[in-house]
Amino acid sequence: MLAGLLLCVLLHSSRIGVVSPAPICALHGQSAGCHTPSLADMFDRVIQHSARMHSISSDLHSHFEQFFLPSKNHIHRVNRHCHTSTILTPNGKENAQRLARGELTEVILRLLVAWRDPLWHLHQNMAHQDNSNSFSSDKALEMSDMVHELRRGVEKVAKKMQNLGILGNSENSLVAPGALVPLSNNGEWRLMNDYDLLYCFRRDSDKVQNYLKILKCRIVPEHGC
Repeated sequence: MLAGLLLCVLLHSSRIGVVSPAPICALHGQSAGCHTPSLADMFDRVIQHSARMHSISSDLHSHFEQFFLPSKNHIHRVNRHCHTSTILTPNGKENAQRLARGELTEVILRLLVAWRDPLWHLHQNMAHQDNSNSFSSDKALEMSDMVHELRRGVEKVAKKMQNLGILGNSENSLVAPGALVPLSNNGEWRLMNDYDLLYCFRRDSDKVQNYLKILKCRIVPEHGC
């Protein structure tokens, strides 16, 4: 009877081994026993990553409004100038859909590259402010890391599209430096500058997320569009 029970266990284990799916490789590399993700899988991953990045930016923006602004009147300031305003981005879903796939990919990468340095300096700024806390500084550093990882992920997606003939080989990743965060000894000026940066990043991270969704639906519409 014991032998029969062991046989059943072994047979059950073998069935589990047969039906278990092979692990999917991470976007940043390959490892033994994994298979190459499809283009749809890669899009899903960068979209999920961008959604989390935008969520964190919204949380930190709200946290900053609640705890750090010297006056609530500052919240309704007008004429904000984002350092990414020189990057031409399509206004609205319809205009984004009209943009060529390579051009939309380039817009996404330009936005991500432009935020590389500012978010790092924002982290440094918050880490040295007397009225800041570890939550704000840690979240700023996390966003800086996420921008870097998302850019690498989008570059992998672009490379995959090139290999599939969807994009031409002329579309390359961008290496233009991001704008630096200006420093000042004026505490209130620094707070407002940090707040403006958070406002702009929240706006741009939302754009990146929406553009990635539009790009995915144009290229692999059969996968969740």
